[in-house]
Amino acid sequence: MQTEYEIRVLEVNKEKMIKRLEELGAEKIGEFNQKRYVYNTKPEHPSRWIRLRTNGIITTLTYKDVKKNTIDGTKELEFEVGDFETANEFLEIIGYKNKGYQENNRIQYKLNGIEIDIDTWPMIPTYMEIEGNAEEEVFEIIELLQVDKEKVTALNCKDIYQKIYNINIDEIKELKF
Repeated sequence: MQTEYEIRVLEVNKEKMIKRLEELGAEKIGEFNQKRYVYNTKPEHPSRWIRLRTNGIITTLTYKDVKKNTIDGTKELEFEVGDFETANEFLEIIGYKNKGYQENNRIQYKLNGIEIDIDTWPMIPTYMEIEGNAEEEVFEIIELLQVDKEKVTALNCKDIYQKIYNINIDEIKELKF
């Protein structure tokens, strides 16, 4: 399993951030309508889950283990699978019933080898994810983008919904637009 070096910037002005990224020479990877199923692990644990996600081009199956809410606090194991619905059917056959379906829109960029995703989710303001291979790389991008440090968080998506916006997405069977 590898360590994720990732943070989020809350309440991003999408148009301004796109302009800033393009001024800095970021490469636009694409715009995606993502969909995902989320599953509990066995045994269930509140900081561990399985995610099946597709952006319409690539479908991945991911195990997440949040050790702590820090830039390097999440361990992840991810690999590609062939088909979103077939993978969901397989997981359900072997006993992993999805606990929810979720959608979001993502605009993805690369800047200095770092992935920057502008994510729009239902019910909450747009936020940005910055993921790199090391903590220093992520913080360099934060500086380059001149983001408000008060808006930077290491919370994952579920915790952003719960702790920032008081929405329990575990109670929403279908989170879509």
